[in-house]
Amino acid sequence: MVIVADTGIFRLGHQVWQRSNVMAAASYMREILTREPDNLRVRALHDGLLDVIDPTRRVLRQQRELARASSVASQERRRRERRSGADRRCIGMALPLALERRAVAQRRTGQERRKH
Repeated sequence: MVIVADTGIFRLGHQVWQRSNVMAAASYMREILTREPDNLRVRALHDGLLDVIDPTRRVLRQQRELARASSVASQERRRRERRSGADRRCIGMALPLALERRAVAQRRTGQERRKH
């Protein structure tokens, strides 16, 4: 079992040989990506290797992913809320069951109308 942490690869200051080996591996992964651009496994490995070399790149990538996820979630929530009820165009298309207008006897006139 090889413990990678003992070699110092997770320290911020990499030795020259560590950096060159990681960059060579990333370059090889990039060549594979040019042949197979939809290979998600190789893309993840390539991004992981570059994240080892530049830790701030990883933080920025994670922030972008979180922002994209929250944006998609908020758009989905807005879409659900907007269409949550029954379609307003279909409601009220039939004739009303009760009379809409008051009968003459039910109307208020004169002073009675002002009292509420």
